[in-house]
Amino acid sequence: MKNLSWFNKGMFFLNIVLTVLTFSAYLLPFLAPKAFPLLSVLTLFMPLFFIFNGLFFIYWAFQFKKRMILSGLVLLMGITFINKFYKFSAKDFPQSEKDFTVMSYNVRLFNVFKWLDRDNVPSEILTFINDKNPDILCIQEYSSSANIDLKVYSHKYIFMGGNQIKTGQAIFSKFPIINEGNIVFPNSNNNVIFADIKRGKEIIRVYNMHLQSIKISPDVNEINDNIDAINQQKSQMLFNRISKAFKQQQQQAEIFKEHKKGCTYPLIICGDMNNSAFSYVYRNIKGKLKDCFEEAGKGFGATYKFKYYPARIDYIFADEKMKVKSFESFPEFVNSDHYPIMTKLAFE
Repeated sequence: MKNLSWFNKGMFFLNIVLTVLTFSAYLLPFLAPKAFPLLSVLTLFMPLFFIFNGLFFIYWAFQFKKRMILSGLVLLMGITFINKFYKFSAKDFPQSEKDFTVMSYNVRLFNVFKWLDRDNVPSEILTFINDKNPDILCIQEYSSSANIDLKVYSHKYIFMGGNQIKTGQAIFSKFPIINEGNIVFPNSNNNVIFADIKRGKEIIRVYNMHLQSIKISPDVNEINDNIDAINQQKSQMLFNRISKAFKQQQQQAEIFKEHKKGCTYPLIICGDMNNSAFSYVYRNIKGKLKDCFEEAGKGFGATYKFKYYPARIDYIFADEKMKVKSFESFPEFVNSDHYPIMTKLAFE
């Protein structure tokens, strides 16, 4: 430290703080949010921690300083996390008649409350779905009020709840559904539905989930308002709400994990988990399944319209018995606060 300028001493202090935060974030997927609810917020910003550590590594490297080792070690230890938020290349597999496609999409009630100042949102969503033509379609925040006509699907299971506005999850399938059901979470409007789908000789269980929202505005105005106003009460309310949501997500993940233990079929899990790929919730729900983005995606794989930040909170997980042949997210298709995602699968 003696040979450092005052500016570099300040930079090194920030480097150490970042290192502590990053190591904490590495551990959080293995720690229950109920024990550390506020610390769990750090997992949402893991990609930024990687980027800043990379910048520090470059900063010290250009000065030939040994302090580059600190950021280098942090990046090296977190190398297994990188594929969770960015993929440099996608796999390319030849098509086969064994292939089938699965789409997951939070449609935000088909814009029934006019969040987008357009009347054609439901028809555009319908056109998009018909164009992509997935064999299995999982919709979160489904609403029958939009009168979406999905006649291409002969089989469906829709579970609705609520008093004034009926909302819920839906599974549409071109293959027969031989069994169906739902998991209702305590003290929450969120839930999970499932359908056992018969495709040829195989029976696949498809789960469609929507976990508790942390309720942060997609344009981060709420956070900015708190920072600009320096309003301690509002900030405390925001953190308390996020803390409560993480606790609820943990409870919901544990309920779901117990339910899926009783399933003997190969699994596909779709849905809006409202949490990052670095979280305890993600780790527990995914288990040994394949994250289709990690297997065959490209780029950031953003699934949520969060200003300036490529948030990935929607997922498709596939059974180990399946090969993930492709994965796409569609950030250019803005008809909800979420983007649709789709994968092509085949049994190995």
